[in-house]
Amino acid sequence: MGWLQNIKLKMTKTGFWVLTFLLGIYFTLNAVFGERGLQKLIYLQKEVAHARNIADHYRRNKETLDQQVKLLSSESLDLDMLDERARTILNFVGEDEFVILDDE
Repeated sequence: MGWLQNIKLKMTKTGFWVLTFLLGIYFTLNAVFGERGLQKLIYLQKEVAHARNIADHYRRNKETLDQQVKLLSSESLDLDMLDERARTILNFVGEDEFVILDDE
């Protein structure tokens, strides 16, 4: 075996390991930072959690409004709720009453 063939054999083995190493780096970087990588997964999980928080907030608001509508319905009319809504909408206060406004 000549020295040229010996060098060619070593270059082939080295080239194989360099190519394998570079491919490993490529796939590792893609797995972490790629379009479907771990970084994107973490970002999407945060987005889903944020969206669920917003949905819970609106669900609670809807339940509160549903309860108020139920109190004002003709089947179960709550006179205190009716009085409160009428005073709020009509801006009516009696002469012997005073108003404490809530921030809400």
